[in-house]
Amino acid sequence: MIRATRAGALAIVFLAISASAGAGQEVARIPFFDAPEGTAALGGGIRLGQSLYKGFDSDDQRQTDLVPLYLYNGRYLFARGTSGGIHLLNREALEFNALARYRFQKLDPDRNAFYEGIGEREQTVDAGLELVLRQDWGILTLDWLTDALDRHNGQEAGASYRYDIDLGPWTVSPFIAWTWQDADLTDYYFGVSPDEARPDRPAYDPGESQWITFGLNTAWRITDRIELFANVGFGGVDSVVRDSPLVAEDSASAAFIGGTYVFGSTRKPEPYVSPERQSEWTWRLNYGYQASANIVSGIDHGDFSKSNVADTNIGGLTLSKLVADGPRVEFWGRFAAFRHYEADEGNGNFFSYAAYVMAMGKGYSPWTRTEVFRWGFGLGMSYADRIPIVEQRKQARKGENTSHFLNYLEMTADFPLARLFTARPLQNCYAGLTIVHRSGIFGTSDFLGDVAGGSDWLTAHVECARR
Repeated sequence: MIRATRAGALAIVFLAISASAGAGQEVARIPFFDAPEGTAALGGGIRLGQSLYKGFDSDDQRQTDLVPLYLYNGRYLFARGTSGGIHLLNREALEFNALARYRFQKLDPDRNAFYEGIGEREQTVDAGLELVLRQDWGILTLDWLTDALDRHNGQEAGASYRYDIDLGPWTVSPFIAWTWQDADLTDYYFGVSPDEARPDRPAYDPGESQWITFGLNTAWRITDRIELFANVGFGGVDSVVRDSPLVAEDSASAAFIGGTYVFGSTRKPEPYVSPERQSEWTWRLNYGYQASANIVSGIDHGDFSKSNVADTNIGGLTLSKLVADGPRVEFWGRFAAFRHYEADEGNGNFFSYAAYVMAMGKGYSPWTRTEVFRWGFGLGMSYADRIPIVEQRKQARKGENTSHFLNYLEMTADFPLARLFTARPLQNCYAGLTIVHRSGIFGTSDFLGDVAGGSDWLTAHVECARR
């Protein structure tokens, strides 16, 4: 089989073509198969989709969406931006996974007067099983998914075929996909109940549906770590969906453009961590208060004032594993659990969780060449069991929505305790400040709930390394 570039597979896995409904998630799906175990990557793309719904917007029904890509391939766990799961079987020619995947499809009745009286059709997370067969003649993927959040309560099964053509720095991947959706899923997004019916919008029960989508993915490998991509897909609409009073289109197209940065070479697999640090990991404890300023152009400029919107505190435990080392900059994979103390503000106490990649830089003394300080910048995702009260209040003032799931940013600065103490347990420990930030990337990402806002906490921390 003509070998595909691995970084391209990282990037284009997440073309979510909302226009093609059920087939959308399969249209440009190239799993993160060939990346070595332990490889992580970050990236982003612009998703250009076309809604099937009648009069959904005024721009020829075109939609633009920023999709952050959080990517990781481990021996058992994997993350592919808007999907992730567990490798139940992972062989070169055969892979069997438990899979969870975000469904971008939705209908917001507030977008158009035609939908007044229609119930909201929400996005959801589908979960199920995936089987991948890789042979010289191409890649065949089979999957079965069901609603994990009790939104549409339906099921979906699909099959896709693609052939990867490696042209040096370029990769070209034509594909075709078929998807079946049961009656519950199809009716949720395209049916009209008797309670929603009116003269220009009669009741309609479409039953099950089938979708065919085809397209082409392209990727340009600039370096072993950086790759740009541009993908396009086209799909037809099942007649039972086309006949829905909510639908105006009988075909759809979509595109996805963007790029990724891989922490390590995927063309020339090699250890990213020196042998003596292979098993290195860290734990960190931090505690602090709700900040008034934003992480950018506020706290980073020395504004450490407390918030006048909400008086809350946060405490956290973070575990980190070294992903790639170096004399000046290292990369760490991190998972943090934060406890939010908001009972005094009427929001109770709850947890939020963050998974992210952290770049850690080191500063050395020009005289002794010993380490003097570290700085860090992290990017990933955050999920809160309850919406933090400061986010609720800020968004309510603007009349905008909130989201449990948001982008995560972290900035940190600290110094080695070994410079102050000689005790052996403190020789690999650091103390300093950590800024914790949740945001929706200025309301540009449908995946993050189109939230334009966020929250910040300023915390003190202690972090220690173990090998």
